[in-house]
Amino acid sequence: MSTTIRRAVIPAAGLGSRLLPLTKATPKEMLPVGDKPVIEHTVRELVASGITDITIVVSGGKGLIQDHFRPNPALIAQLRADGRNAYADAVEEVGDLSRRGHITYLDQHGPYGNGTPVLNAARNLGDEPMLVLWPDDVFVAGTPRAQQLIKAYEATSCPVLALLPMDPADSHRYGVPVVEEDLNDGLLRITGLVEKPKPQDAPSAYAAIGGYVVTPGIVDELRRQTQRWYEHRTGEVYLTDAINAYAAGHAVYGQVIEGRWYDTGNPLAYLTAQFAAALADPEYGPHLRRLAQEVGETPSA
Repeated sequence: MSTTIRRAVIPAAGLGSRLLPLTKATPKEMLPVGDKPVIEHTVRELVASGITDITIVVSGGKGLIQDHFRPNPALIAQLRADGRNAYADAVEEVGDLSRRGHITYLDQHGPYGNGTPVLNAARNLGDEPMLVLWPDDVFVAGTPRAQQLIKAYEATSCPVLALLPMDPADSHRYGVPVVEEDLNDGLLRITGLVEKPKPQDAPSAYAAIGGYVVTPGIVDELRRQTQRWYEHRTGEVYLTDAINAYAAGHAVYGQVIEGRWYDTGNPLAYLTAQFAAALADPEYGPHLRRLAQEVGETPSA
């Protein structure tokens, strides 16, 4: 099996129903966090981690994603002619991400579930591993999350899940790994995942969050799941189910990620990510902190 990860898939075919009506016409992946749409944070993380082949799996109504990353020489020329070089540089740099990450787009086909876009993107994978990152996550870290996952794969040559420590009371919100062995530096040998257990039933104090190194063995499990779905037409095809099935007979690892995770998939999480990005901005942060203090001191009506 290849020891180099150069490919990644971003599943971006979801409806964003938890954010309606905000996502009625705007894909959830294009909602801004700071001065960038959320999916751009993911693309930048992958490019910064050395990924050179990014597949974004889309569905109908996601044309804005392609428009955003598509180079626009006419706009750049107009901005430069108007002397607005800073804006021109910014637009040019976003378009350059498409070249550096060699972004391609693939329409999703198959059963419902987050395993389907991974299987769609795994065509011609051969013996290569690939990264899977969700488009509604933002990680703020000194070392990109993707790079931390790649390092764990290079040490193990096995599938890897991104993990974070969790409050045990929150276990019902996550897949919780069964930890077999702690190998230090945040690397854990795991034997499976328990989906959304009650706190008293949680097998560990870690949550599996968005980020995976998927190997051909996991893809084979997804193919088997999909075949069963076509035979019975029930349920959905989930990546975590394939990982669980694979882990029953093969080594799987979790990497505890160093950094701060912002999920933007529901209104409160999205507002939290927006607020954190705004406060971290060196130009706008001080003003917004003053505003927050003023609002907090204003008596309620």
